[in-house]
Formats: sequence, C-alpha cells, structure tokens
Amino acid sequence: MLARPIIPNYPDTKAATIPQLSDHPRDPASPDAVTRAATLALAALGWLLQDEERAARYLDLTGLDPDSLRAGLDSPQVLGSALEFLANYEPDLIRAAEALAVTPEELIAAQKDLTA
Repeated sequence: MLARPIIPNYPDTKAATIPQLSDHPRDPASPDAVTRAATLALAALGWLLQDEERAARYLDLTGLDPDSLRAGLDSPQVLGSALEFLANYEPDLIRAAEALAVTPEELIAAQKDLTA
C-alpha cells in the first residue's frame, strides 16, 4: 500500500486548511499571527518533504535529522527553517505557494512572524 502524501493535493481543501494570511491584519506579535504562520509552515513543510531530493537538501542544509525534525514540529525555529529554506530558492518558493494556494509573500511573511 502506498503512503498518502502529508498534504493531499485536492484544490477544494486547500483554502479550508491553509489560513489565508492576507485575510487577517498582520500583527507579528499577536498569537493568532503566530498560529496562522505555524499552520502555513507545517503545510509548507509537508509540501517540501514530498520530494525526496528536496527533503534531503533541506535536512542537509538545516542539520536536522528525521527524529529532530519530528521533535521540533512545534518549534517556531524548526517551522521557520522550512519557510526560510523555500525563500532561499525561488523556484521552490513559487511552487510551494501555488500548491498551498497562497502567495510567495505570504510564505515570507509567515517566516518573519515565526522568527520575530
């Protein structure tokens, strides 16, 4: 049996599962902004990990291993590292934004909210 992807690729569910950061006033200090950013970062991380080569590059560049990544899923630093990784390679940033039905700017804003 094949494993299901972390983030299903169903267009009708993206808007329901990914908070639209542009729909909310952006106050990086607010708990809601951090929660929205963390949710978006988890979705982006799921997208990032769907490709083995991209996942290996992320783990190599961050120094994380699968166990430390799992242990850090509630850490703003780990979540922010996934968004920073995407921000540093524009083709992945654009593809991730398209897959998650957000703008690249929203991914960047989420990364800033997590690391503020």
